[in-house]
Amino acid sequence: MADLLADAEAELYAADPDEFTGRRAELAASAREAGEPAVARQVTALRKPTRSAWVVNRLVRSDPGVRSRIDVLAAGLREASDGARLRELTAARASLVDELTRAALRGLPAPPAALREEVTATLDAAIADPEVAARLGTLVRAAQYAGFGPGLNLAAAAAPAPKSKAPAPAQAAAEREARRREKIMEAERGLAQAGQDVQAAAAAERDLEDAVRRLEAELADARQRLAQARRQSYRAESRQQRAAQQLSRLRE
Repeated sequence: MADLLADAEAELYAADPDEFTGRRAELAASAREAGEPAVARQVTALRKPTRSAWVVNRLVRSDPGVRSRIDVLAAGLREASDGARLRELTAARASLVDELTRAALRGLPAPPAALREEVTATLDAAIADPEVAARLGTLVRAAQYAGFGPGLNLAAAAAPAPKSKAPAPAQAAAEREARRREKIMEAERGLAQAGQDVQAAAAAERDLEDAVRRLEAELADARQRLAQARRQSYRAESRQQRAAQQLSRLRE
């Protein structure tokens, strides 16, 4: 079951989004025919990715080293203990995001600026947020991260480490400020997640609207075929009656 689902995910999230809905239905049908109705339901539940999410998924699936590079840099940013090291890693982060964005868009004819921006924001969010990083390869929408990054040393981010120990009141104030910023980060993450939930709900709504339109078209076609069948039945009954009348006359 796990292999069937993993194979379906690998194919769907690497393929062009325009082919997603039709291929998803085919893979779900194949799972049902293989006697795996639970897998079929899971495949049907897979959400169609936006084009920017697909671009990132395709990059991650085509180059396994992308995920490890993101993880290594994210770990370094979380563990940075002084301003100089943090500034070095921040520059490396910008360089990596730029490199991966160019790699993700390579081969696409004249990618629009909006697509480039969403890809960049998603890769940047993957470095900052472990939850986004965990979804690389199966993203359904672009991601954004409004905070400072998970586990960053905020005092180090502000300035190099002081040469002498700060007085107790100043240290207490710094700790309060750090806690305040952590709360801000949590609130920003909550806001970003809420925005992603809104986008997911909108994508699900669009998928259902597509399904409704498809079913309505099938229903209209079925009604047309029913009307045609009724006309044919009426004509056949008329011919039958005429034939019966003619036979009756001949017997007389």
